[in-house]
Amino acid sequence: MSKPIVAIIGKPNVGKSTFFNYLAGSRISIVQDTPGVTRDRVYAETNWRGRTFTLVDTGGIEPDSEDIILSQMREQANLAIAMANVIIFLTDIKQGVTAADREIALMLKKSGKPIVLVCNKADNYTKDKEEIYEFYNLGIGEPFPISATNALGIGDVLDKIYDEFPEKKDDEDEQNEIKVAVIGKPNVGKSSLINKIMGENRSIVSDIAGTTRDAIDTDFENEFGKYVLIDTAGIRKKSKVKESIEKFSIMRTLLAIERADVCLMLVDATEGVTDQDAKIAGEAHEAGKGVIIVVNKWDAIEKETGTLEKYKKEVYDKLKYLSYAPIIFISAKTGQRVNKLFEMINFVAEQNSMRISTSVLNQVINEAIAIVQPPTDKGKRLKIFYGTQVSTKPPTFVIFVNNKELFHFSYERYLVNQIRKEFGLEGTPIRIIVREKLAKELEF
Repeated sequence: MSKPIVAIIGKPNVGKSTFFNYLAGSRISIVQDTPGVTRDRVYAETNWRGRTFTLVDTGGIEPDSEDIILSQMREQANLAIAMANVIIFLTDIKQGVTAADREIALMLKKSGKPIVLVCNKADNYTKDKEEIYEFYNLGIGEPFPISATNALGIGDVLDKIYDEFPEKKDDEDEQNEIKVAVIGKPNVGKSSLINKIMGENRSIVSDIAGTTRDAIDTDFENEFGKYVLIDTAGIRKKSKVKESIEKFSIMRTLLAIERADVCLMLVDATEGVTDQDAKIAGEAHEAGKGVIIVVNKWDAIEKETGTLEKYKKEVYDKLKYLSYAPIIFISAKTGQRVNKLFEMINFVAEQNSMRISTSVLNQVINEAIAIVQPPTDKGKRLKIFYGTQVSTKPPTFVIFVNNKELFHFSYERYLVNQIRKEFGLEGTPIRIIVREKLAKELEF
């Protein structure tokens, strides 16, 4: 059973992202220090009273003009309703109840899902609590005054969310299946691939339907294991993103990537790797997911000696940052090599979850240092004291050094290559976090 999902909705500028960042940021571990992760997150796993849940921020989507504000909010509310077990309806206590708030409240009440009404910006807690009574008119229940900026009243909100969660199942915290997101631009064969898999392998546990613009989850089991296949709407170029609903499709795709253990990055063999493919693959790479490059429509390519190796080189030339990702050539139409995907998915998922002992890691680091000395700058040499793995998915290592400025990117890349050479870690990015530590602080 998957963890409960809590979605935050509300009109613009009520503090959704501030609230989200407080709940998520204060509980996101060392991953937040990783360089290169510049994307705004719409998803985070957090915990309250021992219950882990998924938090979704639907903020940051501004209307193009005032006359479509209600349609924007309607799409946002529908998105939240579709995915969430519990909905946080965030309002602004200083603005009072607005027409937009009433519009959202009407839609939410029709859903029948648990709603927690939260009135943000109660910064003067004692005084602003008196303004709360107007919000009872929304007919949603007891409003909770909070200040996301000052972290006031948030514990009461979390207690209420906790009380509204569905009953916890014994297997909720167990990783019983591998979540696989099928990603890529439109018309590369994402749905065709999933349909071929489901058509040829009938051990279906359940099928949760959705619209073509949603990320659709399908539970699936075969002789290789248990999986959740996530079919995503294709991400178009930004210049083509006109409709608000297209923006939600992009958000759902990014959320699907965040939820996944392994991403199948589909490329159209007849088109080759495009700039848009590189952009989508980059999202999976930055999210730290296991990645398999799947070249679809391989049956449509005329082949001669060396065609496959030549094509593989072209793919890696255009996706240099995915040099660690394995490539498989398939045809979703004919089923060619589709069944070979599962062994590869299992392998990449294991690599993404690999944990290396500190002693073995430092043996590899010391051997790497002996082969290639750390760089110097103005007579001062980089000293690497030791390293330790701090998390998985992706494998993330903290390296303690005497001076962070001396730890050049080229040497980091060298260490990553040495770690890969020793442990494999195929299909997964590796994160390095550099921390300074004085020699006298080291513990022996």
